[in-house]
This record gives sequence, structure tokens and C-alpha cells, in this order.
Amino acid sequence: FGYLCFAIVYKWLVDWVAIAERPPSLISLLIAFAMSPGTVPADAVLYEGQETVQLYLFLLAMVTVPWMLLTKPLILQYQSRRRAAVGYTKLQEDASGSKESASGSAQVAGPEDHDEFDFGEEMMHQVIHTIEYVLGCVSNTASYLRLWALSLAHKQLSAVFYEMILLEQGLERCKPGTILPCAVSLFLAFALWLCVTVGILCCMELLSAFLHALRLHWVEFMNKFYKGDGRKFVPFSFAALIRKAEAEAEA
Repeated sequence: FGYLCFAIVYKWLVDWVAIAERPPSLISLLIAFAMSPGTVPADAVLYEGQETVQLYLFLLAMVTVPWMLLTKPLILQYQSRRRAAVGYTKLQEDASGSKESASGSAQVAGPEDHDEFDFGEEMMHQVIHTIEYVLGCVSNTASYLRLWALSLAHKQLSAVFYEMILLEQGLERCKPGTILPCAVSLFLAFALWLCVTVGILCCMELLSAFLHALRLHWVEFMNKFYKGDGRKFVPFSFAALIRKAEAEAEA
């Protein structure tokens, strides 16, 4: 996602008209990034050395999957074994003393024992989270592509309205020597085109794009950093404290 944001900003900043080059297609860039690593289509070249950078980024993304999958279970297993080793060492030190201290320490050590660590269960839990995260990344990328497709559809729709209403219903009815009918047809065609453009492109489609962008940010982008599985946030309130104190006093 960081590289995608970089590509979007870089494309905006470069004056492609001044350098006499066609602006690259970010959709082709993103598809080639995943489907053919190390190669860049001719219509998706942003800068020199792009093939090498994208190849390293792709390899880094592939390495992060097993890293995310194995790191947490292995660290928890190491910590569990370390706690067990420390417990055995303490028991041996207590046993080397008197029998009374050994029996006393054995009685105290019982309640402090930690739950047994299950590596298989933890690994299965991590596999589920890893698969969910990877599929979420693919889904997020597809959602951004869908938003781009929506913008392209708006462009094509505006071209269709222009050709079907202004050109066919307005200009094509203008014949030599028919000034009044031509003016009336152009006025009516322009009024219809304006209403359709404002109603569909500027209102309905704009609202659709806004909802897509809101969903992309809140649902798909934020789920990379926020889960909401902790404690429910309760704002500080003096009234709540007073009610709690009164309830405790009555009890």
C-alpha cells in the first residue's frame, strides 16, 4: 500500500506533457507487480530502475508472510520453555537445602505454575490470522482497483451523455438556414445534458465514489491497525461517578 501511494503521488508530481511521455497506467503497474515480478510493462514505467525496486519489494512481501506466521508461536514457545527451565532450577535449589524448605517451596510453587503452552493450538491460531491478513491485503488492493474502474466508468458515461444528447439531439439537428430550430434544439439538448450530468455524475456517482472511499478507509485500511477487541471506551463522567457512589451507598 505504501508503494501504491508513492506511485500515485509520483505520477501526480511529474509533468508528463513537458517530457513528451504518456502517463503510466497504475493499474497495469499493480497487476504486473504481482503477476510478473521483475518486469514492468511499457505503459507502466514511472522511473529508472523500477524493475529492480519492484522485485525487491515483492520478495520482501513474500518473506513477511512466513515471518508473520512463525515469529509469534516460536517466541511464545521459547518463553514457555524458559519459564519451565527457571522453575526447574528453583526446585533444584530448594531441594539442595533442608527437607522442610523443600516441602514448603513445593507447596508454594504449585499455585504459581503457568498453564501449559500448546504450540499446535497457537500455530493454528496464527495460521488463521495470517491467512485472514493476506486475503485482506488482496481484497483491499482489488477494492482500490474497483474505485479506479468506477472513475473510468464516470469518464465513459460523461462521453456517452455528450455524444447522445448534445451531438445527436442538438448539433445534428442544425441545418443551414434553420437558426431558430437549431437554437431551440441546442437549448433543450443542453438543458437535458446539464440535468443528467448534475443528477447522475455530480450527485449519484459522486456519492457512490464517496461511499467507496469511506469504506476503503474505515473498513479495509483501518483493519490493518485496529481490531477493537479490547475494553470498551467509556468517557469520564462525574454524573456516572455520582450514580455509582449512590448505588454503593444504598447497597
